Amino acid sequence: MEVSTFITATTWILPVILAVTLHEAAHGWMAERFGDNTARLLGRITFNPLKHIDRVGTILLPGLLVLTNSPVLFGYAKPVPVNFQNLQPQRLGMLCVAFAGPATNILLALASALLLINYGTTTVANLSWWQHNLINSLSINIALAVFNMIPILPLDGGRVLRAVLTGEVGNKYASTERYGMLIVIGMIFILPMLGLNFVMDMLLFINKFLINNILYISGN
Repeated sequence: MEVSTFITATTWILPVILAVTLHEAAHGWMAERFGDNTARLLGRITFNPLKHIDRVGTILLPGLLVLTNSPVLFGYAKPVPVNFQNLQPQRLGMLCVAFAGPATNILLALASALLLINYGTTTVANLSWWQHNLINSLSINIALAVFNMIPILPLDGGRVLRAVLTGEVGNKYASTERYGMLIVIGMIFILPMLGLNFVMDMLLFINKFLINNILYISGN
């Protein structure tokens, strides 16, 4: 591996670890606020990344997407265990627990943008190693927030929709969780192979929209 390639890779490691660690810890922290201490008992409300990192979802998948210059970056960590039956009130608790992860990523993206002083007047060649980390943190956290809010179980967006749906409709929707990740994989990987890029295009549009607005709000 060339030195420049190695250095570029290092500017992704810290942002990815922070993004997935705080995302999952936020789920556990919020669940505890609503009465479920499952994550606490299993040691998952922690800033220790080793408790959250998934070798495939946190390292291999994002790394592969970076190396292949994918327009959309995403990944996942080990899901924080939540016993939704313990949440009180249950529906509001489920909603807040689901939102906690993506909301944390949005806050991290905003913090990264605020630290990018004079980013708009600096050329790429003159960016420091830390500025590259901050830029990558901005894009990674937005990508994770957007990806996780896809309304398909077991993603956070699916949890939000499940909290909203009631009665038989909600129960039928909950039963789709067993197929959820297969659906996501099909949308992200198989559809583009068939020349159907509307899902990726939509995710990319939302990513760019959020990044541009966060840069604007932060004065960049």
